[in-house]
Amino acid sequence: MESRPGAAGGAMDEQAAGAYLARIGVPRPAALDPAVLDPAVLDAARLRTLHRAHLMAVPFENLSIHLSEPISLAGPDLLDKVVTRRRGGFCYELNGVFALLLEALGARVDRLAARVQGEGGLGPPFDHLALVVHLADGTGPWLADVGFGSHSGYPLDFGRRDEQDDPAGLFLLADAADGDVDVIKNGAPQYRMESRPRSLRDFVPTCWWQQTSPDSHFTQSTICSRLTGDGRISLSGRTLIRTTGGTRTEQRLAEADVLAAYRDHFGIVLDRIPG
Repeated sequence: MESRPGAAGGAMDEQAAGAYLARIGVPRPAALDPAVLDPAVLDAARLRTLHRAHLMAVPFENLSIHLSEPISLAGPDLLDKVVTRRRGGFCYELNGVFALLLEALGARVDRLAARVQGEGGLGPPFDHLALVVHLADGTGPWLADVGFGSHSGYPLDFGRRDEQDDPAGLFLLADAADGDVDVIKNGAPQYRMESRPRSLRDFVPTCWWQQTSPDSHFTQSTICSRLTGDGRISLSGRTLIRTTGGTRTEQRLAEADVLAAYRDHFGIVLDRIPG
């Protein structure tokens, strides 16, 4: 793959924030200028709305890796991909751009590095990016994660250490060594977060590794998945997976139907099948 890791950062202006909100189907607040923004524009209720709307509108997908498209974590490039081109992405992209939106709406956002729990234990450092969101309404802070695939539908209270019920399952945040925090879903560890805030630039090397290494699960096969009103829909390779009310069904698509499935179920228009 010939892509190169991009630089990260870049604030989101009023026009871009408005376009982002339209992308996820959320009404635009009366004022978006960060210089004059009323902190009440983003409270806990609105954060919940944004979080779930994002999960339903913007798919978790790794198609760029299998289309030989460069993946950049620069703010303008994230906006172009997710908002203008109406694509999705994986954690660095989705949580990276979501953080910019939340900051444009008046929140303070910490970008935290995490290690994903797999069959062989914890993954490498910076394996995942999660967000801790601080709001002016005095609630939280909140763990927001729109880039982990099947995760919580709503932000989790980062300060709580008892179980938190969510439409996606029962979540628990547990203290670990060195100030880290384990995220547990239905009794199964998901990932371990550091407590030290990071810059998005810190994730560029591992983002590059995820795109290129044969040991990265993102290079093994394609995935495109988003939340629906009654479950989740995913396309893995040529298998369309629907989960409705806890019931999972799989449908093997003909090659001629794959591009239509990306368009109809995820709003992604491609000129060739990734792979």
